[in-house]
Amino acid sequence: MGNRLSKMVGKINCAPKFMRPWLYTKLFCSQVKYANTTGIRITKLDKDQVEIELANKKKIQNHIGGVHAIAAALLAESATGIVFGINLPDSQLPLLKSMKIDFLRRMEGGLKATASISTEQVQQIKGQDKGDLMIEVQITDESGEEPIACFMNWAWVTKRTKT
Repeated sequence: MGNRLSKMVGKINCAPKFMRPWLYTKLFCSQVKYANTTGIRITKLDKDQVEIELANKKKIQNHIGGVHAIAAALLAESATGIVFGINLPDSQLPLLKSMKIDFLRRMEGGLKATASISTEQVQQIKGQDKGDLMIEVQITDESGEEPIACFMNWAWVTKRTKT
């Protein structure tokens, strides 16, 4: 049985294909307000992979006209957080434990993040009350190359009950 997020995504997946990216993005940005500031667009979303695009627009550019480092970090965090969160039971709380980003070269144009989770990682999440794991993400720019390497370590703990 899926969590609330996976159930909502399941409903979106019944919508016409052309509407899904807009609906995925609206759903995510309604929960993660800061993500909406950059203009990310979720183009693919299922239980084991998510793809997010970020156009190189003036409001997120750095001083040399590329995507700002923090916008690229938000893209990586969002992609990994979504694919992690869609597999997390509702009783668990997701927490970004650490992120490491290596800037390999100048970014050219817009960015695309593809984050994946393995069957073994999903089993680990469902089999433990708390833990952490590295969620894979690949960031490519318009040249098709990887200008940055990102390592996102996500943790989960049982939610505290409100008293």
